[in-house]
Amino acid sequence: MTQFALEALAATRALRTLFEPTPLQRNAFLSKRYDANIWLKREDLTPVRSYKLRGAFTAMRRQLERDPKARQFVCASAGNHAQGMALACRHFGAKGTIFMPVTTPQQKVDKTRVFGGEAIEIVLTGDYFDQTLAASKAYCAEAGAHFLAPFDDEDVIEGQASVGVEILDQLGQAPDLVILPVGGGGLASGVTGYLRATAPDTDFRFVEPAGGASLTAAIDAGAPVTIREVNSFVDGAAVARIGDLPFAALKWVRPEQILRAPEDRICITMIEMLNVEGIVLEPAGAMSVDVLPELAEEIRGKTVVCVTSGGNFDFERLPEVKERAQRYSGTKKYFILRMPQRPGALREFLNMLGPDDDVARFEYLKKSARNFGSILIGIETKRPEAFRELTQKLDAAGFSYRDITDDSALAEFLI
Repeated sequence: MTQFALEALAATRALRTLFEPTPLQRNAFLSKRYDANIWLKREDLTPVRSYKLRGAFTAMRRQLERDPKARQFVCASAGNHAQGMALACRHFGAKGTIFMPVTTPQQKVDKTRVFGGEAIEIVLTGDYFDQTLAASKAYCAEAGAHFLAPFDDEDVIEGQASVGVEILDQLGQAPDLVILPVGGGGLASGVTGYLRATAPDTDFRFVEPAGGASLTAAIDAGAPVTIREVNSFVDGAAVARIGDLPFAALKWVRPEQILRAPEDRICITMIEMLNVEGIVLEPAGAMSVDVLPELAEEIRGKTVVCVTSGGNFDFERLPEVKERAQRYSGTKKYFILRMPQRPGALREFLNMLGPDDDVARFEYLKKSARNFGSILIGIETKRPEAFRELTQKLDAAGFSYRDITDDSALAEFLI
């Protein structure tokens, strides 16, 4: 057994002072769908509803072992890492200063404060995370505190490896495949580091958000690189640059082992897991399940573990998630319709809608000419092919229209 594997075992034992292993649950619904043995490693059920607690706790414990007088810790985070550090500070009786962007939703700020109590101070600064991070590091240097990195840290990676330790213990055998979400790379490098040493026949797949594929970029370049633009929707994994230490542990990964999950498709998975299984997952937490359709042929008859990495989902975002899911599945579209300014024109249009079509948005924009007016209209339907039937009717009737569903600039401005 490697030294890293031994350290991962020690980290796992230490974590038992804080919480029991998260469940490894066989999911009958997914197993039947894919004719496989699908297990979910429920990291959404830690005390802070994400695996981040493991790394924060382990890094803090190791630092206190090295320097028992170290009692002040600092981090920058808008979510799960902040909550993990907050609970770790309260557990160890340490002082924590957590920097969060001013734009952080109040729900996340409040939850962090609940987990840390009087052990932490929250500082809201910066409109963007880069500004928040710079402020936290400047404060850390001035105060002589220890900066608790979210993923690019050996102790954090060691803590995340405890997920792999528990999987092997709970399953009682090596799984054929483990599917891991990737953001900064701490979880993926930790779990693979342990399982490659103790279960060498286990294969891996890595899932990145399509708008934040930092591992793919690093593998292509042979070193970590900074992505120019990142889609922040999958906030638990939307990282512009994979960590140096995680990449050093993941550079063996082959490009074909990495999958990209479109942000809007993840929404479909989130809603299905909520409606069918009653499991609340945040976008990053749903990624490992989201790619199962792409792997359907190769996983048939195999034992597969999907790591559901987090469940910190603000239900105020549910309408947005539903909207994204409908647009990706093709059951909701938005049009700008040029409506003739004559009696009966609107009724003529409405009569073109099918029995399963529903008008979800109707807004008169302005008159573009004396005889025409522009209308923004959103339509929901049960069958994606219904839109082909509708546009055929519009063409036949001579209506002028523009589908703006996938026009990000117009959609953001108008919708």
